Amino acid sequence: MIVAEKVIVVDDEEDVVDLVTYKLESSGYKVIGLTDPVLLIGKAREFLPDIILLDVMMPEINGFHLCRMLRADTLLKDTPILFLSAKGDSEDRIKGLEYGADDYLSKPFDLRELMLRIQAIIKRSKLLNANKYASLEHRIEYEGVVVDSDFHQVLIEGVEVEFTAREFELLKLLLQRKGRVQSRESLLNTVWSYESDVETRTVDTHIRRIREKMGSKAELIQTVRGVGYRVAFKK
Repeated sequence: MIVAEKVIVVDDEEDVVDLVTYKLESSGYKVIGLTDPVLLIGKAREFLPDIILLDVMMPEINGFHLCRMLRADTLLKDTPILFLSAKGDSEDRIKGLEYGADDYLSKPFDLRELMLRIQAIIKRSKLLNANKYASLEHRIEYEGVVVDSDFHQVLIEGVEVEFTAREFELLKLLLQRKGRVQSRESLLNTVWSYESDVETRTVDTHIRRIREKMGSKAELIQTVRGVGYRVAFKK
């Protein structure tokens, strides 16, 4: 099962939102379209998009301000942002990049170019995240759970609990990517490297064992029906 990449489109022009949303959905993306920029942060924290398309000139709050808010949000700070703006001079492009955007496309834009840029940004973001996760510190602490790679040790509320190698890697991966849904296929690819004799139900079995060992902390691992699992993100 391939999980659709998620996009939020924010523009006060309804025609632009409708057009871009239609094109994205037709190409297999899961999309939320917003004409009210005030709703963005709340929606993004729930939806956890792979990229946000953000208009610059909007009433109440402009795209630059929203970009700064996104970059200051713990859960959304690494989400790629592509500005869409009628202001196409070099000064505004530079300003957009300085605020933390990943790219800047001037209106009117070619939908084919937009799609190519979205694909390139998401691909680059996933590669960067993969490298980041690979280089994360060896000790992860979250909500009373500690995973220490140096000692191959898991502590639950200060008590050491024995985990198999696969269970250890699964728990570590979910904690590293807390808040983001991990599909069974993605977990298989990362932890088992798609070994020929391994099926997706193997992930479910390992998750069940991990939950049993985590005791009162088992609720941290949430099941996302029809997709996979995630570690709940708590504010």
